[in-house]
Amino acid sequence: MKQMGRKHRHFFRIVAIDHHQPRDGRVLEELGTYDPHMKDKENRVTLVPARIEYWMSVGAKASERVQVFLKKYMDKFRQPAGEAKTS
Repeated sequence: MKQMGRKHRHFFRIVAIDHHQPRDGRVLEELGTYDPHMKDKENRVTLVPARIEYWMSVGAKASERVQVFLKKYMDKFRQPAGEAKTS
């Protein structure tokens, strides 16, 4: 998770990052966001399940906090098979 925002109002980007890079360094891809200050608890976390599954399949490891988000929210963001993505 990459920390963003300003003092007393942080939010986080869930990212794929090379393990040699620092936490807030150059990222390979943004995979979602987490805003702990958002009042609507349902929209605090956003994820891109297809890309998360791709990075996990090529050996990426999720941090402990991101693992919690994946368990809790991953099904919410998955599209049912057969449904086309709408823009």
